[in-house]
Amino acid sequence: MNAVFLDYDTVSYGDLDSSKLTAAMPGLRLYQATAAAEISARILDAEVVLLNKLRLDRERLESAPRLRLVALAATGTDNVDLAAARARGIAVCNVRGYCTPSVVQHVWAMILGLTQHVAEYRRLAVDGSWAGSAQFTVHAQPIRELAGRTFGIVGWGELGRAVAGIAEGFGMRVKVANRPGSPRQADRLDLRELLPIAYILSLNCPLNDATASLIGAAELALMKPDALLINTARGGLVDGAALAAALKSGRLGGAGIDVLPLEPPIDGDPLLDPAIPNLTLTPHVAWAARESRQRCIDMIAANVRDFFAGGRLGRVV
Repeated sequence: MNAVFLDYDTVSYGDLDSSKLTAAMPGLRLYQATAAAEISARILDAEVVLLNKLRLDRERLESAPRLRLVALAATGTDNVDLAAARARGIAVCNVRGYCTPSVVQHVWAMILGLTQHVAEYRRLAVDGSWAGSAQFTVHAQPIRELAGRTFGIVGWGELGRAVAGIAEGFGMRVKVANRPGSPRQADRLDLRELLPIAYILSLNCPLNDATASLIGAAELALMKPDALLINTARGGLVDGAALAAALKSGRLGGAGIDVLPLEPPIDGDPLLDPAIPNLTLTPHVAWAARESRQRCIDMIAANVRDFFAGGRLGRVV
């Protein structure tokens, strides 16, 4: 079988066991990275292409006449032209739920860091502020309890439910938004109904035409001035310039952002400004616990084996 993994180092940091991949695809070539200009040449004779974040557009798919399966090392599929794959009879599969524990931990690490102001209080503990205090403690930032507050969530899949389960453990009231582009459900709130009542809004939905720029200036203006916005899904869900302005003006309590529209942000991004207050920005690592990454490649191997056995495990096309 002619199979290639184009960007293996986006998943493995040299710490994963790839034996299930090679057992499912004897002769698999693991490329650490692939430049955009190299993609067409590397997939020219491939029957199976594995990738994480590289783009497979119509032109590249059409340049691979033997291609039968694209297996994504991710849940999001926006980097593959699904319509072109369907037209060519190329199957596409993704992996789901593999990183739920890791993302849930990251979401709540950001929420608790912002709520407790952990980084600020650590600085005050060691920079002489605590030693010079007239009291036994230092009160510099407001610390608020989560119990009794509203936790709003957009995206009620496995990940959204897991994130919300922790919120319930803190005594929060969970409210789910009707996601744009999905059928409206009576037991959920429209986003504009949810925004004014949520203390925390967590985005756990896919990026598509209906959800692009889901949170912009108008939506941020509806949120409570002490509310927190958490985005560990896709950068394109949030207008970064509008969020930066809201945080700088004190119009929003804080934000935890793990994703940007362009990654890496080689052309800059409004949220990279170090002067933005109450912003926790991380470089798309919510998913990256070693256990989650191992689970990811093992699930890819299972998808490939199932495809060649005639199944549809993980299939989106």
